[in-house]
Amino acid sequence: MWNHTFNYINSMSLKCAIQLGIPDIIHSHGLAMTLSDLVKSLRINNINGTTHNCFFTQTNLVNKEEKAQEEEGEGYILTPTSRLLLKDEPLSLVPFVQVQLDSIMMDPCKYLSVWFENGDHSSTMTPFATAHGKPFFEYIGNEPKLNHLFNEAMASDARLVISVIIEYRKEVFEGLKSLVDVGGGTGTMAKAIANTFAQINCIVFDLPHVIEGCEESKNLNYVGGDMFKSIPSADAILLKKNGGRVIIVEMMLMDSNNLQKEEHKSYEAQLFMDMLMMVHPSGKERSQQEWAKLFYDSDFSDYKIIPISGLRSIIEVYP
Repeated sequence: MWNHTFNYINSMSLKCAIQLGIPDIIHSHGLAMTLSDLVKSLRINNINGTTHNCFFTQTNLVNKEEKAQEEEGEGYILTPTSRLLLKDEPLSLVPFVQVQLDSIMMDPCKYLSVWFENGDHSSTMTPFATAHGKPFFEYIGNEPKLNHLFNEAMASDARLVISVIIEYRKEVFEGLKSLVDVGGGTGTMAKAIANTFAQINCIVFDLPHVIEGCEESKNLNYVGGDMFKSIPSADAILLKKNGGRVIIVEMMLMDSNNLQKEEHKSYEAQLFMDMLMMVHPSGKERSQQEWAKLFYDSDFSDYKIIPISGLRSIIEVYP
């Protein structure tokens, strides 16, 4: 019960570590860093390490001279996971963490019971709308600072995903002449595809306020619009297209009845994302059976699932 009750402290400790610049300070130090040296660099009175959550770990010091008795031989270093918290890391996820732990994004969870009780569970009346008076995308469209932070967060996530796809699954895009990334944000994923495959003409399709000011290139263009009304035509779409191949990069919910021991944390993360989709934009994550029903109900003939690193998969859907 305590673990569930206080689990948010993990998240807020992570946010604090980023705001204080702890990952970058340890990285710049070059060697394992004692707690006292870290505190001096931060110019604060005390700090409790977050080593238990795999972001920082303790190791033996290379140089033990002039260290306090209680710290002798021990220092803090980054883990492979915490390298994603470095601000200058090309695949940094700092913007993603920052936006998800912003008070505007977290407050809707306080209104879950109110939302359940009011009975209006339409696509526009979400817990986010209950908390802030407007649907998610309408709200952030009118808040430039939050809109920028959200776009940066989506871009950081896209950079990580597309780097894995191009490194290990680039055959997904081979043979295409045109592609439209529906809901492509500021174009991070489309840019990577356009740079890797010069023969593919890429279109980023998103709301006008999202793509405003984005710079085009020879084989990269931006189109503003509403995906629920119409979508530009292309050989392939990273969502949906009538008559063409669909490429979806999304989560495939695990079967909770057949989980391996090492998969429980991944499954928990998927449930968190499923809950987040309900709270913010009124959506959901799907199991393989739910994806299959959606495809066949939409008159597609077949689909193929290609697992990639992390919790997501590439889903190719065929007409």
